[in-house]
Amino acid sequence: MADPSSYRPKPGQIPDSPGVYKFRDEHRRVIYVGKAKSLRQRLANYFQPLVSLHPRTATMVTTAASVEWTVVSTEVEALQLEYSWIKEYDPRFNVKYRDDKSYPYLAVTLNEEFPRVQVLRGHKKKGVRYFGPYAHAWAIRETVDLMLRVFPVRTCSAGVFRNAASAGRPCLLGYIGKCSAPCVGRVTPEEHSELAEEFCDFMAGRTGTYIRRLEKQMMIAAEDMEYEKAARLRDDIEALRKAMEKSAVVLADATDADLIALAEDELEAAVQIFHVRGGRVRGQRGWVTDKVEAVDTAGLVEHAIQQLYGEESGDTVPKEVLVPALPEDTEAVTAWLAGRRGSNVSLRIPQRGDKKDLMETVARNAQQALVLHKTKRASDLTTRSRALEEIAEALDLDSAPLRIECFDISHLQGEDVVASMVVFEDGLPRKSEYRRFQIKGFEGQDDVRSMHEVISRRFKRYLAEKEKTGEWVDGDLTEGEVPAQTTGEDDGRPKRFAYPPQLVVVDGGQPQVAAARRALDELGIDDIAVCGLAKRLEEVWLPGDDDPVVLPRSSEGLYLLQRVRDTAHDFAIRYQRSKRTKRIRTSPLDAVPGLGETRKQALIKHFGSVKRLRQATIEQIREVPGMGLKTAEAVVVALAQAAPAAPAVNTATGEIMEDDGGGTA
Repeated sequence: MADPSSYRPKPGQIPDSPGVYKFRDEHRRVIYVGKAKSLRQRLANYFQPLVSLHPRTATMVTTAASVEWTVVSTEVEALQLEYSWIKEYDPRFNVKYRDDKSYPYLAVTLNEEFPRVQVLRGHKKKGVRYFGPYAHAWAIRETVDLMLRVFPVRTCSAGVFRNAASAGRPCLLGYIGKCSAPCVGRVTPEEHSELAEEFCDFMAGRTGTYIRRLEKQMMIAAEDMEYEKAARLRDDIEALRKAMEKSAVVLADATDADLIALAEDELEAAVQIFHVRGGRVRGQRGWVTDKVEAVDTAGLVEHAIQQLYGEESGDTVPKEVLVPALPEDTEAVTAWLAGRRGSNVSLRIPQRGDKKDLMETVARNAQQALVLHKTKRASDLTTRSRALEEIAEALDLDSAPLRIECFDISHLQGEDVVASMVVFEDGLPRKSEYRRFQIKGFEGQDDVRSMHEVISRRFKRYLAEKEKTGEWVDGDLTEGEVPAQTTGEDDGRPKRFAYPPQLVVVDGGQPQVAAARRALDELGIDDIAVCGLAKRLEEVWLPGDDDPVVLPRSSEGLYLLQRVRDTAHDFAIRYQRSKRTKRIRTSPLDAVPGLGETRKQALIKHFGSVKRLRQATIEQIREVPGMGLKTAEAVVVALAQAAPAAPAVNTATGEIMEDDGGGTA
């Protein structure tokens, strides 16, 4: 625990201007990022007597070992820089909203020649128009199915589109009138793009124009006694109205707004957002966060706004953002939002009328989300804590192992030998820390030797990181160890192997455990516990012990160790299979220098198979577009040197099958 006075800046050293500051710990990791109108006034608040600080703030300043700052011109720049650094460094003491699910969006790919309507999740892509988010993907599909009667936009994948174009026949949707079939030229690219734009306009809330237009066309058709056309238009109008009914009108003035509400207690906060477009609720989403820093409702609102709009621009930032409390620097946040939208944005608290009533509804949703989250987490947190305590007691550890790393070896009959490392922190998987290894020290099957190599490589990297940050002061490196580069300023980003576990778990019994312990001893590391979990009887083995530790079958500690071991096993198997698949799919053409995937595929497409390509002359190869004389000669040499694959055999008849089919490059 550091004394804040040991790194407190000298009086007058901190500028009295807007800026962003970073606290770093002894490993040079950034643990907190903040902004201020006046850096001098804000940072002075952190160096008061600890008893006068909020407990969370006191924990942060005693964990930190240094503080630094960056001066900016305006408070808007400070807000933007703070958001960027929080995304980049992932500081442990900053409030970070974790989305409770990956919400689906209705997306229209306007960046394609023939725009496609589809369901998308994850990061938003440039040139794609998004609507939502929706609570369920099926809700999107129901809406799209109704609207395709009026706006028959393409919904098929690129592969289906190409196949239909090659065959000259549209898919089923083209035959039943729910796709305009641009794949076979029923509409031009311009006409199809116009359909997609109209689809987007309707989804954006401009519904009245299309309903009135269809009603007028229906009346004209009826007057002209085109009753079938009039009936079809009537059904189209009904379909659009049903699609509109799926999102009821909540604000009568066709408002575009996002409503943000909070529910919080001393430890956690839940955020709910309703996206209202054209007066209708078009989407809903929510987050839950731990209050790891001393922050009030206004601060939580500011963090939520940064999370929501930090990657957005244009119309995805609404004209109005309604909140339960205004951020401390409302003008800066409003200016930041306006910059992202490209026009003015109103940030305010609703005081009366429909907007206030809807805000109360959003707040009730936030409260229910917090109650549900706490109900789930109470059980999970208690169980995880008990499991870690049971492991500490069974293995005679000084404290609960908050970080556990597990290693497993995988191979297929001694080939493609790989290893995995998975990390669990506080009983939960931390997937960003997972690592994969290729065994390089030897060839063949030797799990014990492989385990020794992997543990050695992992913890050599740890020692190198310690030396780089100045924590490790031993002058001698382990034989064969490459010293870390010590030049350059550490940027505070999470390092790949910088943080040691309290417990190393290996998949195996006594031999694997002994190999892991020997690797650590050779590196001079004696403060990390090691154990192994053998699959057959689920016994826990400790270094040097002749008898295993047997945990009760109902033990939460055993269950956690099994989960860690199984996760490492699955991760290793997936990596080993991917390497084997990649090796099997290699082609003689891979050895040709400068021959990329495009020209490989062109060769295979032109000749039909590698066998026929092997029989071709240099002149015939040069007939393929993009193939020059030198490349054609290199292809001939590579194929001549490569031994042909063994012929395929029909197992039913014993017949040797000729390789006249297609191949992979």
